[in-house]
Amino acid sequence: MIKSNLKESEITRTIVRGFMNDLLEYADSDVIIVGGGPCGTTAAMILAREGIKTLIIEKDVKAGGGMWQGGMLFPKMVIEEPANLLLEQFGIKLKKEGDVYTADSYYVSSKLLSLAFEHGAKMFNSVQVQDVIYRDNGLKGVVINWSQVAHLTANCVDPLSLEAKVVIDATGHSAEVARVVSEKIGLKDGFVGREGSMWVEKAEQATVENTKEIYPNLIVAGMAANGVAGLPRMGPIFGGMFLSGLKAAKLALMKVNGGVFKKNHISEEVKKVIRV
Repeated sequence: MIKSNLKESEITRTIVRGFMNDLLEYADSDVIIVGGGPCGTTAAMILAREGIKTLIIEKDVKAGGGMWQGGMLFPKMVIEEPANLLLEQFGIKLKKEGDVYTADSYYVSSKLLSLAFEHGAKMFNSVQVQDVIYRDNGLKGVVINWSQVAHLTANCVDPLSLEAKVVIDATGHSAEVARVVSEKIGLKDGFVGREGSMWVEKAEQATVENTKEIYPNLIVAGMAANGVAGLPRMGPIFGGMFLSGLKAAKLALMKVNGGVFKKNHISEEVKKVIRV
């Protein structure tokens, strides 16, 4: 029988108390990942496995970004070598089809998100990054507000700030954090702010190669990396996203504790691709 003496007020207190505790705990983190899509989730999972205090900021109600669907809403995900080795290492089952691997997109998405949170990553969803915290020596965190508040055309709701040693921009096509830094602080290598048209092979290579620190303590990854540099888009294939997430995690780890993987055993084939 369902417990009958539940009080609405106690449910409210439990929800508020729980999130307030999380907000206080994650007012400072080792790494803040902005965007919980395939790249950001992969980075979060790997960093959390290493014991790094990791927070995902996701502006949508749900995380996962574009990986819940394949092309034109078909729920199939395509992954090429050697990204399959990374996913298989984490217990994600893939099917070989010709030169690529495939799986149900909702299976891979839910599995990656579950692994990230099981290993200790935290996520604030329905929260949007509006600005950054910076000093003369680089980024120090992000400025946030509820997504629903941030979208209002006219408001005077001041934000809150979260500090971090490293920020990863995994916001996808919009490259939201890099855009703020470019407009308000400046990026020495410039900022295009949109990706080019589709060229799968070139885009997949470019995503991994351009996952890098573009401003002190700011790493750009995934489709955001291509957007910053005006490089091609890849469409519904996800190997580059996952490998970019791994590379971003490695770069962040190098800044936080020297970059030595202790819990993640990365194959030599994958190491050759990310080259860090």
